Amino acid sequence: MTASIHEIRPAGRRPSLQPLVALVTPGLNSVNKVILDRMQSPVALIPELAGHLISGGGKRMRPMLTLGCAAALDYSGDRHYKLAAAVEFIHTATLLHDDVVDGSDLRRGRATANIIWGNEASVLVGDFLFARAFELMVEDGSLKVLKLLSHASAVIAEGEVAQLTAQRVVETGEDRYLEIIQAKTAALFSAACQIAAVVAERDESVEAALESYGRNLGIAFQLVDDAIDYVSDAATMGKDSGDDFRDGKVTLPVILAYARGDAAARTFWQRAITGRANGPDELAEAIARLHATGAIADSMARARLYGSRAIDALALLPPSAARAALVETVEFAIERAY
Repeated sequence: MTASIHEIRPAGRRPSLQPLVALVTPGLNSVNKVILDRMQSPVALIPELAGHLISGGGKRMRPMLTLGCAAALDYSGDRHYKLAAAVEFIHTATLLHDDVVDGSDLRRGRATANIIWGNEASVLVGDFLFARAFELMVEDGSLKVLKLLSHASAVIAEGEVAQLTAQRVVETGEDRYLEIIQAKTAALFSAACQIAAVVAERDESVEAALESYGRNLGIAFQLVDDAIDYVSDAATMGKDSGDDFRDGKVTLPVILAYARGDAAARTFWQRAITGRANGPDELAEAIARLHATGAIADSMARARLYGSRAIDALALLPPSAARAALVETVEFAIERAY
C-alpha cells in the first residue's frame, strides 16, 4: 500500500469499511428504498427470491462506491440513488446466475436461491433484476450513463462465459486470468465509480480517475477472493472453503503453483483441476502446495499492487473525508476475511 493510507488512518487500527458506511448511510437508505420498491412484482416468487439474496447480509459495496465517489466530488443531487440501485441489481442478477452455473450451496452463510427455489427460478429472477436495472438507467435519461452500465453488463457476461471456457483448463495463463477477472468483477466496480463523475458533470480526467480507482479495486478484490478461497473457512467467508478447487476454477494461486511446480506437482494439479481427484485430501495437499510455492503470498502481493494503483488514481481528487473513506476501502478489501 502507498503511504497515503497511513496518513489518514491511525496506526494500529485495522482497516474498515465503516468510514465509507458512515459517509453514505443517509444516501444508502434512499438507495435501499429504490431497491425494495423496484424488486416488487405481482408474481410473488420474484420479490421473495430477490429479497432472499438482497437482504442476505451483503455489504452493498458497489452502490456504496457510487455514493462515496459522488460525495468525494461534492455532488448534491439525487440522480445517483437510482443508479446505485441499478448497480446493485446488476450485481445481484450476476450472483443469481453465478450460483446456478457453479452449483453453489452457500452464499453469505445462507442457502443459495437456486438450492431453495431451483435453477429455473433463480435464472429468471436474475433476468428480472437485469431488466429493472435497465429501467432505472433509462429513467435517469443520460445516454452516457446508459452506455457505461449497459457496456459493463455485457462485459460481465463475457467474463462469466470466458471463465466457464477456462474452467478445468489448468494451462490457463496469468494474462487470460486477468482478462477474466477484469471483465467479471472489475467492470462493475469501475462503472459504479465512473457514473458518479458523470452525474456530477465532471470532466473526462475525473471520470478516468474514478474508472481507474474502481477497476484496480475490483481486480484487487477478486485476487483476494481467489486467495482466501484456499485459506479461510465457510464460517468466515459465508461460502464453502475450496469451492474454486472443486469447481476446477483456475485462479492466480493455482496458476502460480502450477508454473512453479515440478512434474509431480503438475500431474497433481492436472488431476485435481480436471476433477479426477479433488476430494478433501487433495484440497489439503493443494493448500500445502500453494503455501510451499509462495502462490498465496504472491497473489496477495499482487492484490496490494492493484490496491496501490487504485489509491494513486484518487490523487486527482482534493483531500476530504470522502476520499479518505475511499482509500481505506481499498485496504479493507485487501485485508478483509469474510
